[in-house]
Amino acid sequence: MPRFAAPPKNLRVLRFSMLRAMKTLRWLTLVFLIGCAGAQKPTTTPSTTPTPQEVTPPPVVAGAACDVHQAEVLKQADTKAAPYGTAQHLAKNFADGKVSWLMKDTAYQNYVVKPAAKDWGRCDPTGCYVFTAPAAKIHEAVEHSMVNGHHDPAAIGKALGLPAANFEGTLRMMTFDLNKDPVCARLPVDADPGVYACKTPQDTDCFKFGGYTSGGVPELMVINAPVDKTAIEEVQ
Repeated sequence: MPRFAAPPKNLRVLRFSMLRAMKTLRWLTLVFLIGCAGAQKPTTTPSTTPTPQEVTPPPVVAGAACDVHQAEVLKQADTKAAPYGTAQHLAKNFADGKVSWLMKDTAYQNYVVKPAAKDWGRCDPTGCYVFTAPAAKIHEAVEHSMVNGHHDPAAIGKALGLPAANFEGTLRMMTFDLNKDPVCARLPVDADPGVYACKTPQDTDCFKFGGYTSGGVPELMVINAPVDKTAIEEVQ
């Protein structure tokens, strides 16, 4: 059998060097992988952009915009209602300063549009007076009464504790912001223009002193509220 000659010595040395180099490379690769696996992941810096916060309007100050006469009426009303008064009433039911009221469109045209009235409500030498309620309460009552694009007078009457007949036909919904345009606001009293006092506990379309309608809805007397500062919406 033929015999093969042994490879030259320098070739054996070369092969041995290459083998050692490959082992060293595998070892370095293993160390690198282990190092990467154990390395701490970079931390993500949380955003420092401030989150927008809803701005709460300052509370309406009881009597701040009342003249001398209205300030005296407010004082007497608060004495009668003690320990509950205008300040507590505003804080509890009118914290955002927005008031609303409803009126029939026919009345709006006859008493506001045609005479070009500057202020809302019934007027006498001491001012113009309008009964109002929390805007959110009025808007909610109207919204929940809508059926196929038209309001249901009975639903509004039930929500506000007033006769449905008060809300028949096209309405106007007014919204006034006491924070933006301060005017006198206080508890209503028996002597206010337009007041019809309840004669029996069962009466609902009448006035009961205390800051709530006969139907239990918070009410506020607003004096000299300007028409041109009021948001007016038509309610079909």
